[in-house]
Formats: sequence, structure tokens, C-alpha cells
Amino acid sequence: MSNPTDNRTSIEILDTTLRDGEQTSGVSFAAQEKLGIARFLLEELGADRIEIASARVSDGEFAAAEKVAQWARTSGYIDQVEVLGFVDGKVSLEWIQKAGCRVLNLLCKGSLKHCTYQLKKTPEQHLADIQQVLVYARQMGIGVNVYLEDWSNGMADSEEYVYFMVDALQSEDIKRFMLPDTLGILNPENTYSYCRTMLERYPTLHFDFHAHNDYDLAVANTYEAVRAGIKGVHSTVNGLGERAGNAPLSSLVAVLHDQLHITTHLREDKINAVSRLVESYSGIRIPLNQPVIGENVFTQVAGIHADGDNKNSLYCNTLLPERFGRERQYALGKTSGKANILKNIELLGMNLDNETMQKVTERIIELGDKKEMVTQDDLPYIISDVLKSENTNQQVKMLNYALSLSKGLNPVANISIEIDGEKYRESSVGDGQYDAFTKALWKIYDRLGKPHPVLLDYNVSIPPGGRTDAFVQTIITWGIDGRIFKTSGLDGDQTGAAIKATIKMLNLI
Repeated sequence: MSNPTDNRTSIEILDTTLRDGEQTSGVSFAAQEKLGIARFLLEELGADRIEIASARVSDGEFAAAEKVAQWARTSGYIDQVEVLGFVDGKVSLEWIQKAGCRVLNLLCKGSLKHCTYQLKKTPEQHLADIQQVLVYARQMGIGVNVYLEDWSNGMADSEEYVYFMVDALQSEDIKRFMLPDTLGILNPENTYSYCRTMLERYPTLHFDFHAHNDYDLAVANTYEAVRAGIKGVHSTVNGLGERAGNAPLSSLVAVLHDQLHITTHLREDKINAVSRLVESYSGIRIPLNQPVIGENVFTQVAGIHADGDNKNSLYCNTLLPERFGRERQYALGKTSGKANILKNIELLGMNLDNETMQKVTERIIELGDKKEMVTQDDLPYIISDVLKSENTNQQVKMLNYALSLSKGLNPVANISIEIDGEKYRESSVGDGQYDAFTKALWKIYDRLGKPHPVLLDYNVSIPPGGRTDAFVQTIITWGIDGRIFKTSGLDGDQTGAAIKATIKMLNLI
């Protein structure tokens, strides 16, 4: 069978983030947020059309639609701004006209069950009501697209009803017939079959396909609808929408461009920015592994992958991060190899010899085994810690320590330490955990008649970004016999970092 997309080079995309996307549980965009998203979608991203509101919902919805329409009129986008309305005579039309919009997406019933049990009308009665709205729309100068709500169930259970409606409406002044999988029941096979049936029966009509993601098939079903010959598809930024959401814009664009070789007007390099904008306004976090826009999707974790990227990009595919305004990253953790670390060091503009590289690798693997999150921001701290430890003799080794902190009680430290091959144990209380640790330590040193320095300054810092899981670098300034010097320690815990800095100091003296 020939591919109906063979003779087509482009497809129209309606973004419905501001209407269907706002039906996500817990999501409500303020008027200014809707305007900001609408402007980005049309001006920056290049969406063909956007659906911005449902008529009659609330005063806030009206104010937002009015604000978007006012901007769209002055900017030349008003005919690309659409509003969902209902078969309710003039009510939705007057709401849309008063808001300043000019396109109605009319929600009609696309299945016999919806017509019979929700409207409690016959198909003929529902058709007459639709036609009356169309008459009013023509009189008011408002363009109309028609949603055949629950069309997928209509095709599965009441195919003749679908044909009855479209047969009667195809000669009306309707620009687009929109085929929604309202309850997300379709799979790729029947999506293609149903869409082809509609296209073969009505070859002159413009059909849109509107997917829902209940079975995680929204992108796959949209792929098949386009392959069948559909002229327009619907999506939302970050896949927002009722229940499991709609087809995610980012994934859909990648699939259309790369898998079907269909062009769109969307600018790929703006996708990440609009995704972050909607994430911020909606409060719905993007999953780390979300294709194209997830935090982890352009991050290589395994060292062998970074090595392959160094050797003719062996682990890269056509989804290059630069296309979408992103950069490839190389994660640091227990599976990191020299290649991963080398990639990150190159990005930092640093250069290390092989011996230091090996030590840095071992340190990162050690931290990764503790399930610590190691980032590029942490890397300079780790390198610094390794370099400052290179020339330190290990005469003093920390074997074990246990620190307790209880409300109303002084912290307690129990330590086990090795000095010149001999093991010592001690415990003490203190004003803080580190104070308790040093008091236990100095008990051992006093018993052995060994000198110990005075702590002059104690400084704690973390890599930039303010993460709660960031590594902590503790730098302690010491004084002994008129000499002042500093040691530093790196750990996921502030006290642990201070203890490491202290052990370095003991080895130095």
C-alpha cells in the first residue's frame, strides 16, 4: 500500500495547551501567564494555531481570552486564536465575540452514545441544533471548526452515526473537522484505519486528529493519523491535558520531522524554552526522562558511551540536543569512566595528567556508590580535593566514627582512628557534632603527648545552584607553633567534610 504522506511535505499543528492543557488537574493559568504562553507559541515557536479557552467557563477565563485576543489583533495573529464553544444557540458565540476572538471550535457529539445519553436527543435533533449555531456564526462573522467529540468510540460503535453527521455537515461553512480520541481508546492500527476511512469517504475535507495519552499511545496514534493523510494534528506543551494528557508537542515534532520527514512551521530550537515556561506556570514538573525535554535525555551516564562519542559520535542519534536548544552532558557517577570525566573537564577548560585523572575517577566512583548525585558543578571541588590530597602522607587514618544529635542533649562522638599503625578509640560530648569529634580526637592526642593545632576559621561552601544535594566543601584554617595553614574536605555532609579536612591537617603536621 502506498504511503498517503508521500506527496505531502508539511502539516498544520494546533497547540491546545491553554485549553485542553489547562484541564490538567491542579493547573490554572493566570491571564498574564496565558498571554505569555500564547505569545511564545505564536511568535517564537511558530505554532499554526492555538486553542486558548473554553467559552462560558468563568470570569477569569473570559478575562484571559480577552487579553490574548487584544494582543493577537494588534499583532496579526487573531485568526490563529481559537476558542472551544458549545451547541448552545448564540451563548458561546456571544462569549467569543465579546472576548474579541473570531474562531469557534464547536464541540459536537461524534458518537451515538454521547448524543443519546448525554444530550438525550436524536441525531436529527442534534444536527438541527448544530446547523442553527452555524447560521448564527455566519451572521456574526465567526469562523467555525467542528470537534466530533468521542469520534473514536463513534467509529468503533456507531460508524453510521458518524457518517450521518459528516454527510450533513460537509456542505456547511466549516473549515476543519476535528477527530478526537476523547477517551484515549485508540491504538496505532485502528487510528490509521479510522482516519483512512474518513479521508477516503470525504477526500475534500480538512481533518485534524486530536489524541489523548491514556495508553501512552498519543504520539504513536498521531504518527499513524499523519501517515494516513490527516492534514492537522493537536498537541500540548509537556503533554498537559485531562487524565494522562495529550500528545506532547516536543515528542510529536521530533517524530514528524525525523520519522515521517514531514515539515512543520515549528522552530525546534524554541521547544525547550517553551517547555520550561509552561513547566514554571503550570507547576507540573517535566519528568527527568521525558524525551527531548527531560533533564536526563541528553546526558550520557555510562563511560563507554562518552568514549564512543569521542570516537565518531558512536552513541549519538539524530536527536541532537542543539536542535532543541539543549547541550549534551556527561553524567558523573559510579558508571563513569575516564571518557565521561574527560568530557566534563574539557567543558570546564581544564587539563589533568593521567595519574590525577585516575584518582579523580576513583573519587567520583566512590561518591557514586554512596548514591551521591555528582554534577559538573561539583567537579572542580572534587579535582581540588584530589590535588590537595596527593602529597599528604597517610600516617593518620580515620577508621570509623559515629555522631549523634538529639534534642535537649549534647551531641556525642565515638571515633576509631589509626596513628602510625596503632588503633585508638575515644568518645566525647561537645557543643556540636564536629566539636564533639575534635574533643574525642584531642583526648587521644593528649594521651599520646602529641601536639594539636588551634582552629582559627571554618568556612563551608557548596557548588553554585543552591541544590540541597550538593557536595559540601569545608575549608578550615589552623594555627600551630606560629604557623597558619588551611586544609579542605569534600563530602555530601558538612560534618563529614570537616572531618576529612581535619585528617588532612593531622597528616600534614
